[in-house]
Amino acid sequence: MNTETPTEAVVSLTENAAAQVKQIIANEPENAGKTLRVYVESGGCSGMQYGMTFDERRPDDAAVEQHGVSVLVDPFSANYLRGALVDYSDELTGGGFKISNPNARGNCGCGKSFET
Repeated sequence: MNTETPTEAVVSLTENAAAQVKQIIANEPENAGKTLRVYVESGGCSGMQYGMTFDERRPDDAAVEQHGVSVLVDPFSANYLRGALVDYSDELTGGGFKISNPNARGNCGCGKSFET
C-alpha cells in the first residue's frame, strides 16, 4: 500500500544548503517571512533549468521542512524534481547551490540546466 502524503519531501536539502539558506534569510531583510522555493522552468542549454527564490506559499505547493528550513515546490516542478537533493559548497571554483536530480537524463556543464 502506498502511503505517500503531500508532505513527503519532493526535494531534500543537505545541512550545508539549509545553513546557507538560513544565512541568506538572516542577512537579507526582504526575505524575512518568506520560504525557499525550488522550481524548474523551460530554458537553459539543455531544455529545462533550475531556479531558487524566496516566496510565499501557494495552496497547491508541496512543502517540507528539513534542518529547520521550509522548502516549497509547485506541482509542475515536482514532476521534474521528485527525489532531487540541494547541496551548497563554498568552494571558490564551482561553489554555490547544486541540485542533484535523479530524473535528469543529462546535465549541462553549467550545472543549472538539465535534459528530461
